[in-house]
Amino acid sequence: MFVFYLGLLILVIASVGFLIAAFKESILWGLGCLLLSPVSLIFLILHWHQAKNPFFLQLIGLAIMFVGSYFFAPQQSLPTY
Repeated sequence: MFVFYLGLLILVIASVGFLIAAFKESILWGLGCLLLSPVSLIFLILHWHQAKNPFFLQLIGLAIMFVGSYFFAPQQSLPTY
């Protein structure tokens, strides 16, 4: 579970970093990224040089979460009849 929560923490920190980059560009970009998901993708494409580090950090956090949930989740056995 520790690995999953570590990935979640990295994901949250990277998401805040992405929002900070959007708000540094302008208040409208920041609000758009905060409230509407497609705006975040558009901001990522148009302002790649500012948003690439938080984006890659989000991907790393997401990958760590998947690894943590896949390998460390309790395994259930199928019932035998």
